[in-house]
Amino acid sequence: MLNEAKARCVALQAMMAARGIDRAVFTDESSIAYLAGFWGYLGIEFGRPTMLIVGAQDAPVIVTPLMESEMVGAMTWVEDLRVWEDFGPRGWGRVLSEVLGESPGAIWIERNTVPALVRNFLDDTYPGVALRDISPVLGEMRVIKSPFEIGVMKQAGQIAGAMMQAAHDSLGEGATEYESALAVIEAGSRKAAGFLTDKGWDRFVSPMIHNLQIVQSGRDTAMVHRRASVRAYRRRDPVYFCFCNMAQFKQYKLGFDRMFHIGEVDARDREVQEAAIDAQQAAIAAIRPGVLAEDVAEAANEVYRERGFKTGYRTGRSIGVAYLEAPELKAGDKTVLQPGMTFAVDGGISVDGETAGRIGDSIVVTPQGAEYITDYPRTILLSKG
Repeated sequence: MLNEAKARCVALQAMMAARGIDRAVFTDESSIAYLAGFWGYLGIEFGRPTMLIVGAQDAPVIVTPLMESEMVGAMTWVEDLRVWEDFGPRGWGRVLSEVLGESPGAIWIERNTVPALVRNFLDDTYPGVALRDISPVLGEMRVIKSPFEIGVMKQAGQIAGAMMQAAHDSLGEGATEYESALAVIEAGSRKAAGFLTDKGWDRFVSPMIHNLQIVQSGRDTAMVHRRASVRAYRRRDPVYFCFCNMAQFKQYKLGFDRMFHIGEVDARDREVQEAAIDAQQAAIAAIRPGVLAEDVAEAANEVYRERGFKTGYRTGRSIGVAYLEAPELKAGDKTVLQPGMTFAVDGGISVDGETAGRIGDSIVVTPQGAEYITDYPRTILLSKG
């Protein structure tokens, strides 16, 4: 992982030099993980920024709280660590200013994700200095995944598969949504632990699956992204699981969704779910190098129209170390697909107050088409109890 991260940083420095970019400040956790190989578990939400400063000609610098510096130093390949303290003269602003200098020509930041705390400091400390966006430059690098990255994502896919199996096994009349969520967390954590050791860099990677489980059942299935509650399942209930904020490993995030039905499925629920499955499969069948991203979305939208449904969902999004990367499979995105791109590809229909049909998988674009990273039956799924 660290050799991969170092090679990416060196490649970014070359791109920066070629474009006349002197220095960039990275504050997004996914970007720091991508370039420096580490991430923290206590961050900006506690007022403690960690930053990676990359110069086109200089060795990169990490600015991090003293309390995390030992862990950061053990997790990263970057040698220049500058620590800051919560009080006294060595606050984070002072340390960052020392790295940037008194009069930088321009400061490149991640414009859409930079914390307000950091942005306000830069505005106040460097009035008149242009703040420019480095995100598109780094984004170019992240579009195509390396074989190493795809390997990690395939491990994440196996973890996600164990989670979905546990979700399926948890279903039955009288069982509750939160019990399903607990089963998912346990199964995923145990599977992730099997890919890890307690040696070297691995020992800093937690196998624990976390975040609030997205699950809806009954008529609430139309409420996209509702979290697990104490509701008990009833016969013929549709039940929807989304792992898009939980299926991840070593910072690589996947998209993975399935719909189940308790005992049996109503005709209307079957109609909606089959349309969602067919739309997703049409999109995946359209994926191959040279195709435009928007044409993949159109393949799914054609199925919706034929079945008499409308959808406001995008068909897919690029995935990697962030939950959302570029490009997206939606109308207006004319990105040409290339081998090594990775996407979450969804089929989704909501019938407000009534039901829903949803399915989602992660795939990698190959020279021949698309290969699944996640796997679970793509049919009408009934509970086992």
